[in-house]
Amino acid sequence: ELYLEEISDRTTEVDTECQTDAFLDRPPTPLFIPAKTGKDVATQIEEGELFDFDVEVKPILEVLIGKTVEQALLEVMEEEELAQLWAHQRAYAELRNAELAEVQRLEEQDRRYREEKERRKRQHMQMLQKQKETTEKIAARAFAQRYLADLIPSVFNNLRESGFFYDPIERDIETEFLPWLMTEVEETLERKVLGRTMLDSLICTVVEKRLDAFSHKPLSDQTEAPAEEPRPTDAAPQVAGETDAADQPVAEEEETDQPVAEEEPSRHISFLLEESD
Repeated sequence: ELYLEEISDRTTEVDTECQTDAFLDRPPTPLFIPAKTGKDVATQIEEGELFDFDVEVKPILEVLIGKTVEQALLEVMEEEELAQLWAHQRAYAELRNAELAEVQRLEEQDRRYREEKERRKRQHMQMLQKQKETTEKIAARAFAQRYLADLIPSVFNNLRESGFFYDPIERDIETEFLPWLMTEVEETLERKVLGRTMLDSLICTVVEKRLDAFSHKPLSDQTEAPAEEPRPTDAAPQVAGETDAADQPVAEEEETDQPVAEEEPSRHISFLLEESD
């Protein structure tokens, strides 16, 4: 319970008053009087024993008055001297200003003379330069006319021979029409060559297949004949009949297959030509 503290929203407030004692003024500091040392001695002087004021003050006054008058005279002389110096200075300044103005006028005049001289020199040099350029141009023109009198016809002839002067229609035909025509002709020839090549390859393929068929067919018939065990007397006629019978279908197959083989390449070639077109 000794350390418990109540928590509240409002802080406890207490009013306390205190009365101080009256302020006492400090007493004034007493005057410091040092203690006496030694012995007191006194001397009695009578009037007129030390000096006479009227007699002793006269030289002092004379010195003071003399110094004052002398200082005043020096100041007056200094003022007069300063006035004379100022007058001389003003006169010197006026003379100097006049001389400076004259010097500036002379310098300006000299500058104008020099500028005019330089301008005249530049003008004269420009005139000489123009005369020289005019003379050179006249000489160059005369030389060019004399040199180009025979050069221009030869130049035009060379340009005409080199092809710089040409007929626009002829040049258009040479540069536009003929290359296009040659390109179209080359493409047409390439398509024809391609068709012929394809036709030749197809014909070669068909011929090779037919040759393989003709070469393998009789061999298969001969291998099948011994399996029937024919009689000795009828062996030769049967073999002959079998060979004839075997040859007849082959001939018929050749007759029937040959038009088909010829029709198929022609159809294939026409299809290729249509695609290339």
